[in-house]
Formats: sequence, structure tokens, C-alpha cells
Amino acid sequence: MSVTTKTPQKDLIVTRIFDASVAQVWNAWVESELIMQWWGPNGFTSPSAKMDVREDGTSLVCMRAPNDFGGQDLYSTWTYQTIVRMERIDYIHSLADESGNRIDPASIGMPADFPQDLRNTVTFRVVDGNKTEVTVTEYDWPVGHMMEMSRMGMEQCLNKMAAIFAKT
Repeated sequence: MSVTTKTPQKDLIVTRIFDASVAQVWNAWVESELIMQWWGPNGFTSPSAKMDVREDGTSLVCMRAPNDFGGQDLYSTWTYQTIVRMERIDYIHSLADESGNRIDPASIGMPADFPQDLRNTVTFRVVDGNKTEVTVTEYDWPVGHMMEMSRMGMEQCLNKMAAIFAKT
């Protein structure tokens, strides 16, 4: 008799308070020009973001690796389930090709603990008058190295987003 063990799963939750209004932070999640300024961890850039932010819409965002990481373009789709303007965005994050077709993470060399389709929720809440608390929840991550890499990457993305508001 064989016993199959399943990797434990856990929600990855990252919360950040921005010195910006909910409208400013919301726009950073839905406007191409702003997403291209923060999408990707340190050293990565975002050369394109084609946004279709509506329920059942799908956005295609590109993250370019620095040369010392291979310099390749990595595409993701965000397929929206629920959007409550200025409050909540629910979407499925999937790796994709440059045309927006879903791909298997293993096909581009991602480890086995990188999920195929990852449900995400982003919530926006006013705090202290004109600040905004954002909570990003990535559901059901297999506990392991890739989950921790995702946490680090999201924290770096949110640091880059904070820099946008520091300029205004």
C-alpha cells in the first residue's frame, strides 16, 4: 500500500500601509503606466501591462528579469472574479505566454511547488484619514521555498509602489 503525502498549504498574506489615498493606491493596481513602475521584485522591470480590469476580464502583465537572471520576459495573467471599486480585487494569477495563453509553470523551469493558478485578493482600507492599508492574500500556496520567494517578491513590489507615492 502506498501513502501519498500532500504538501501542506497556507495562505500568504502581505499587508502594507501607504501614505496615499485609496484612489491613488487603487489606480496603482489598475492603470498600466503605474503597474509597470512596480510589478516585479528588485532588479526586475515591467515593460508592458495590458489591463482589462473588470469582472471576467483578463490583464496581461510582463516582468523582465535582469540580465544576471537571464533577461527573459515572464508573463502573467490576472483573471478577475470580483471587483468592488476602491475596496477589493479578486483574481486568478496564472503564468502565461506573451499572447496571454496559460502555461504550465514547469514548462519554463519553475519548481514543482509553484502553483498553476493562484487565487489572489487585494483589499484596500482607509487608515488614519489619508493613508491606505493594502492586504494582498495569495491563497493555498504549497508551503516551501517558492512561497517564501513570492512573499519576498510581493514585499519588494509594494516597496516599489510606495516609491511612486513618495514622488507625488
